[in-house]
Amino acid sequence: MSITAADVNKLRQATGAGMMDCKKALTEAAGDFEAAIDILRKKGQKISAARADRSTTEGVVFIATAHNDTEGYVFSLGCETDFVAKNTDFVAMGNLIMQQVLAHKPANLEAVNALVVDGRPIAEHLVDLVGKIGEKIEVVQYATITGEKIVTYLHSNQKVGVLVALKGGSGAAEVEAGKDVTMQIAAMKPIALDKDDVDPTVIQREIEIGKEQARAEGKPEAMLEKIALGKLTRFYKDNTLLNQDFVKDNKVSIAQYLDSVKKGLTVSAFSRVGIGQ
Repeated sequence: MSITAADVNKLRQATGAGMMDCKKALTEAAGDFEAAIDILRKKGQKISAARADRSTTEGVVFIATAHNDTEGYVFSLGCETDFVAKNTDFVAMGNLIMQQVLAHKPANLEAVNALVVDGRPIAEHLVDLVGKIGEKIEVVQYATITGEKIVTYLHSNQKVGVLVALKGGSGAAEVEAGKDVTMQIAAMKPIALDKDDVDPTVIQREIEIGKEQARAEGKPEAMLEKIALGKLTRFYKDNTLLNQDFVKDNKVSIAQYLDSVKKGLTVSAFSRVGIGQ
């Protein structure tokens, strides 16, 4: 049967696939619109499977708050190349996912992929987009936090996003301080809020590394534990947010800086999401 330009355009509007792909799908389906949609979806599944082992080291971070800035949401939509990260369909997909995130408040990455749009989960819509664009596309990281006042930061290249939950103040001065903290997190990548929040396995690993370093330096065996614990104190200072030196004034820690802005002001939680990191 004859496939008209109107038929091709209708399928293109419904699926977002390219004109030639739509024409081929309609021809293969003998003009059956629904069958052509299935063909395009199967094409996406094949491409997705073929590129499953590819790395999504490029992409865009999406970030938003809700309920008067008491809830924060951030995720990264990854792809293979920076060219695709600028694609309008790719960005539109990220915005669509964020709309669903704000509406349904998923608890984790698995729940994000299971969000349903037009009767199909986000994961299937991503497969369709893979078929259209030809690169692996996936939601790589997802985080959500709650608190008295959520402050956000999105780096200018949209490859790093940070959420910070302030505790003890939400005025203009406190929010400005919170912005400073978000940029600190973006740059310094703390692994935990305070020393008590560090994973015990990480602590033990650092102690063992400290011992080995001291041993390699020829320190007495009886002194290794003490030396390692001293190195651990430095590790906390470098890697936990509240103990880090404030980048804008390294004479004070983040905890001291916040307290100087308003007595008792602190951070109760944070999340950092970055592309390729």
